[in-house]
This record gives sequence, structure tokens and C-alpha cells, in this order.
Amino acid sequence: MHIKSSSLPWQSGLIVAALFTLFVFGMTACSNDDDDNTPATANIAELVATNAQFTLLNAALARAGLDATLRQAGPFTVFAPTDDAFRAAGFANVAAVTAADQNTLRNILLYHVVGGSVPASAINTGQTAQPTSLSANGTVYISKAASTSGTSTGVSVNGARVVQADVAASNGVIHVIDKVLLPPTGSILAVVQADTSLSLLTAAALRGGTAVTGALSNTATALTVFAPTNAAFRATSFSSVAAITAAPEAALANILTYHVIPLARAYSPTLTNGAVVTTFQTGTVTVGVSSTAVTVTGRGNGGNPSRVTTADINATNGVVHKIDRVLLP
Repeated sequence: MHIKSSSLPWQSGLIVAALFTLFVFGMTACSNDDDDNTPATANIAELVATNAQFTLLNAALARAGLDATLRQAGPFTVFAPTDDAFRAAGFANVAAVTAADQNTLRNILLYHVVGGSVPASAINTGQTAQPTSLSANGTVYISKAASTSGTSTGVSVNGARVVQADVAASNGVIHVIDKVLLPPTGSILAVVQADTSLSLLTAAALRGGTAVTGALSNTATALTVFAPTNAAFRATSFSSVAAITAAPEAALANILTYHVIPLARAYSPTLTNGAVVTTFQTGTVTVGVSSTAVTVTGRGNGGNPSRVTTADINATNGVVHKIDRVLLP
């Protein structure tokens, strides 16, 4: 009994030590297993390369030489156009992307990147001007609706809707968008003058005098312009350059300023159905928004709405929407 009594602490110590060793080894093994089964979050370039809806964006990054940039630490927030968005912008397939001018493509893609990791929850309601982090002097306009319904995120950028927000990456976040963002090429006046389908509007603006041309080229304040196409002008008494030139300057200025919304970059996702908006001319127009169309109706149009045929043309001092009917005060 005496021998057993004296050997008990020694034997117990060995058992405890052995159990402790097994416990530590087991915990270490579990930890290693967990590490092996939980891969690190991929970076933005890797997520783009492995996502089936970004095959054209992936090709564009490679063509522009930006793949390595989006593997860097960042952090970046990338507004990532889907393949459908690229096709709508004229890039039909990978071959078309590869054939695109490298510098042009690079400038477009850089315009989709802002600095920092900005989740949708951190975006303020209303509109925020956000400098791009990689594009010199670039600014995008991020809008967030006060309330949303269905699957809508309520967030848009330069008129492109965010269809999927907050795709997490190791070096930032991706927001999937339904349009390719195009950097502005000039003022509203310059955009109108460069578009052959708006040549009669250009003639009318010039005839309207410096009050009109000055407003459309002024970068101090933001404007939204509903721009009637040539077909829209031909349906009125201003059907040709000659007719426009013969029209009284004051009459043209009155009509043209009725197409301008002052102090606002009203991209199409921010327009509200039934909204009555005051124009630069001080009259009002009524906006219509449905699942198939955006319209705007002038007080003198007899209830006949003008349909927006091309929305969200970006300019340095605002946004242009082409419409198919001249608005009448």
C-alpha cells in the first residue's frame, strides 16, 4: 500500500502531461486544417478573371494593361460593367475588345475606379461627386435612392445602375453595373456640337445667342439638358437650318431654355415618375418613368410626351438626354 501510495503522483503527472501534449497537437492540427480549407479572399483582378459575367471586362483589363494594377494592395472600389454592358457599348466580343485602341480603353477603364473600399452602406442618400483614383481629373457621380424595392440596390453611378453591390475582394470591393461609364469629352455645348443627330439643336443654340451657348458651356454649375434630335426639330416649324436662322432669337432662346434643368445632374435612375420640374426658362415639365421608358412632357405639348431615346450622355458640366419631341412651354 505504501509503494502504491508514493507512486501515484508520478504516474498522474505522466498521464496529465501526455493528455496535454495530445490536446495541443490536436488543436494545432485542427488549426492547420482550417487554414487549408479557407482560401484567402481573391483580389479584384482575380475575381474578374473567374466570373463568367466579366469575360469582356477581363479582356479589356488585359488589353489596357491594368490587370496588374488591380492586383495591387489598393484598396479600390471598382464599378464593373457586365458583358451585356460592354456589348451595349459597342464591344461585341473579346475580339472587338482586343482590337480597340489601347489608350482609349485604358482611359475608359480607369474612369471606373475610385479610391478606398466603399460599400453600398457607406454611400450617402442623394448624389455624391467622387473623384476617380486612377484617372486624372476624373469625377463620377454616385446616386443613392432614399428607399428601394425588390432587388434594386438603389445605387447608380453616372446613370449606370448597380445591379449587384459589395462583392468583397482582398484589395477592395466590386459593384456590378449595367452600363460602361464613358468619361466626358467636353461641355454640354461641345457634346451637342459633336453629335450629327443634334445638328439642328446646334444651329438653334447658336441662333439663341450667348445666353444659350454661354449656359451650355459654363462649367461653374451643373445642368441637365433634354436635347431634341433632328427628327424632333423637323416635326416643328424649325425644320431646317434656314428656318432656324429666320426665327426670332428671343423665341428660340425661350424654347431652348425650356429644355434645361438648372443646378442638377439628373441621370435617368434619379428621375421620379410624375415629378414636376422647373426649367431654366422658369416653366415646368413633367417627368414620366416606367419600366420601359423615360418621358418628359412640356406644358404646350398637349399632353403628348417626349420620349428619351438616348439617356445619360455625360458632359463636364452636366448630363444630356436625347428626346424625340421638341418641348413647348
